[in-house]
Amino acid sequence: MQNKIGREIPESVLALGFEPYQGEGAKDGVEYRKQGPRVRACEKPFESKVQSSLREAIVKCGLTDGMTISFHHHFRDGDYIVNMVMTEIAALGIKDITIAASSLGTAHDPVAEMIEQGIVTGIQTSGIRGKIGDVISHGKLKTPAILRSHGGRVRAIESGEVHIDVAFIGAPTSDCYGNARGKGGKSDCGVLSYAMVDAKYADKVVVITDTLVDFPNFPPSIEAIDVDYVVVVDEIGNPNKIASQAARMTQDPRDLMMAEMCAKVIAATEYFRDGFSFQTGAGGPSLAANRFLEPMLVKNGYKISWIIGGITQPAVELLNKGLVGTIVDAQDFDVPSLKSVHEHPRHFEISTSQYCNPANKGAFVNKLDFVILAALEIDTDFNVNVITGSDGVLRGAPGGHPDAAAGAKCTLIVAPLLRGRMPTVCERVVTVTTPGECIDVLVTDYGVAVNPRRQDLVEQLTRAGIPLCTIESLKQKAYEIAGAPDPLPFDDRVVAIMEARDGTVLDVVREIKPIA
Repeated sequence: MQNKIGREIPESVLALGFEPYQGEGAKDGVEYRKQGPRVRACEKPFESKVQSSLREAIVKCGLTDGMTISFHHHFRDGDYIVNMVMTEIAALGIKDITIAASSLGTAHDPVAEMIEQGIVTGIQTSGIRGKIGDVISHGKLKTPAILRSHGGRVRAIESGEVHIDVAFIGAPTSDCYGNARGKGGKSDCGVLSYAMVDAKYADKVVVITDTLVDFPNFPPSIEAIDVDYVVVVDEIGNPNKIASQAARMTQDPRDLMMAEMCAKVIAATEYFRDGFSFQTGAGGPSLAANRFLEPMLVKNGYKISWIIGGITQPAVELLNKGLVGTIVDAQDFDVPSLKSVHEHPRHFEISTSQYCNPANKGAFVNKLDFVILAALEIDTDFNVNVITGSDGVLRGAPGGHPDAAAGAKCTLIVAPLLRGRMPTVCERVVTVTTPGECIDVLVTDYGVAVNPRRQDLVEQLTRAGIPLCTIESLKQKAYEIAGAPDPLPFDDRVVAIMEARDGTVLDVVREIKPIA
């Protein structure tokens, strides 16, 4: 069956109970009742929840074959929690585990071997990189991985589509009762936004920390009322890989040129006014757009009302200069961001549900004026791929990309026409992670294209003197330079399902054929 964007969804996927994607907003207003975890009062309410070891906590949680566990990824490439927990699970002989993580990366490469051994048979996540992506792409995972946006993950957990038996939450600081924060300790990560939904909806919650602090550890990101056990270990992460000293601003002339054009596009639209809202990614051109936006704000006497998303130094600098009123923070990417969320009175931690859940009553993304996002590929229908590489292997993350794109009044994609010898603008992306109906403007080093759905933006940019071209002409230019990409050697078997943020099927990823 073809879905709304023309992607074939196999009957084998529909037979699992999935619906094909019907278009952005097709499920607006649909109601569901939030699920609740099993709750039991403290067995010994006057005693500490601290356990002698991680293994003891796992055993007390009653973890058995076939259960689902969850993790968060605020520690990024510095994370030790996933491997630490999975090593104990393997040692206990537990198998057939589903990992429902907010994201998985190269730090979790050891899990790939556990997939091949059958210890892990299910993956549900908002990002896959490294060896895990490779083994899934080559058909080693028993069941299709399910990929969701950050907002889609929260929706799926709240609705009961994903039931978490045990959540393992790495916390830079915790007290003996489980009040946990992203701040302080040896492995400061700033916020714990992704883990908040896990703590509220998992049947059992284990907080793992390397810095036990005095009770009460307030204000907590994770509340003790949701925590069953606390485990103290030597290290939960590598601070040097959690955050760099500063976000490195690109000096690449091509990136700077695209960044400047992004700022010009923003300034040419009707949404550029005093008090607009803004989100930008952590990539080079996206970050650099702040540099060119700042003088435009000063010239017009404008101030950004709020900035959201993964936070980086340029956003913090705008806040400190009085050019931003508020930062609402779901993840920190560098040291200045960590410092700011600790100290600045207008820099706030929020939950991922507040950030981008499509099924709640007021996610911040729905109030966005502008968002600047990246792309591995974008096709002539403006569909974007950020999950599969040019070789068809899973190596990326939908993250909040589909959520912000759907919510913002003006969504800009910034990407070079070519990466190496591979066209970024193409006839058909390998995997759709964000549908083209949510994308408004493409900025490349060879020109700017506006989605034909947005004739209002065409008129505004033309009036401002910004030269426009069609996305078809950009694709043709890319193919003239690098040639059309060869079809990828996929088998029929589905190895991953890309959910739209409303839970329907946007696309599927098929197994890579072995090289003969």
